[in-house]
Amino acid sequence: MMNIAQYLDSTYLKTPEQSGLSEEETLQKDKNLAQEAIDNGIFAVMIRPDYVSEIKKYIQERNSNVVVGTVIGFHEGTYSLDEKLAEALKAIADGADELDFVINYNAYLQGNLHHVQNEFVQCTQLCLQHHKVVKWIIEIAALTDEQIANLTKNISIWAEENFSENEWANIFVKSSTGFYETKDGKPNGATFEGVKIMLDNAGKLPVKAAGGVRTPEDAEKMINMGVKRIGTSSALALMKNQSPSEGY
Repeated sequence: MMNIAQYLDSTYLKTPEQSGLSEEETLQKDKNLAQEAIDNGIFAVMIRPDYVSEIKKYIQERNSNVVVGTVIGFHEGTYSLDEKLAEALKAIADGADELDFVINYNAYLQGNLHHVQNEFVQCTQLCLQHHKVVKWIIEIAALTDEQIANLTKNISIWAEENFSENEWANIFVKSSTGFYETKDGKPNGATFEGVKIMLDNAGKLPVKAAGGVRTPEDAEKMINMGVKRIGTSSALALMKNQSPSEGY
């Protein structure tokens, strides 16, 4: 049987305001997530920037290699370049191993490709200079199939033009935030169709499928398609083929 755990980013990204929990309760939830990852061989935890320092310390104190990831420009992606760089620098200083940026897909949809390219290059450069993995969330639920293909292809081209081949494995294209509001009950996370388009256009860049992966069978299918990482808010439930406790 495939070891799904090594592909999983166990994710909790709700703010206290969104969840109704206190700051202390949110931190405890993140610690529980980290302990679950430690106990079950889950590759990474993906949490909000405010909690990176505490969770990194928690994991290090337990002599674990669980990776700490966080999100930048989340979830709208419309933060300015300076805001994204500042948020990323703080996350790096706090000990984040991986940074998942929401690309400014609204700028892309408005035809401002130069802005998106500049954001990609500068933020990716910052992360790679600090030996961090960087992932770019393109929010596929907000895009048509043609736009998914085009934006993914552009990211691949920009990576090849600006970074060395040995760095490409640390530059991911990622499907979704899980917070985008769709209409008519359409999925807001990774779909097999959307992820295939990403894989077909990502060149040598790895792809992360985030949200919507509910069962071990779905996870294995994604991995067999070529996905390198899977983001889920119900990692343990997915591994055990149980009903997910969270929707992402």
